[in-house]
Amino acid sequence: MRPLDETETTVVFEKLFKFVGNNLKKIVENPSDEGPESTAGSYCFRLQKNRVYYVSDALVKRATNISRKNLVSLGTCIGKYTHAGSFHLTIMSLSILAANAKHKVWLKPTSEMSFLYGNHVLKGGLGRITDSIVPGDGVVVFSMSDVPLGFGIAAKSTQDCRKLDPNGIVVLHQADIGEYLRDEDEL
Repeated sequence: MRPLDETETTVVFEKLFKFVGNNLKKIVENPSDEGPESTAGSYCFRLQKNRVYYVSDALVKRATNISRKNLVSLGTCIGKYTHAGSFHLTIMSLSILAANAKHKVWLKPTSEMSFLYGNHVLKGGLGRITDSIVPGDGVVVFSMSDVPLGFGIAAKSTQDCRKLDPNGIVVLHQADIGEYLRDEDEL
């Protein structure tokens, strides 16, 4: 497990910024209550076997006793680097994204299952949407009872959604909590 280098940090922060905006500062400066120290620590990003983890400093210090070969996971896996070198957020980052989301979409109960099976969000299934969304923004998808279901990329702006037909795609699917069942071997 090692710290991210300059280019890796830039790529990870750009991807996170797409979803949380200026709340990225809250993620980076989030105080940690873990560990034996009486003072609050902080969180950091670490790379282990092409996966990026969001982990407290106290846990990183304790993990130095474990060899890299035997270390499976540490903290919250927020994403992974592909063989081509691009970075993809994983579903495990949903708790961090949902708590700090800049743009949100709420689904009607009838379209929740469709999204959880990996389909895009259609206009007909849209319950509510935050203002000032532009195409290409990162969007966190919630149920009407504010349970985070996943995240994706906005395909249409908030204004375009108002005049879109019911079968038009509003959010392009990236990850959902159904992946815990569909891809449990890879997670």
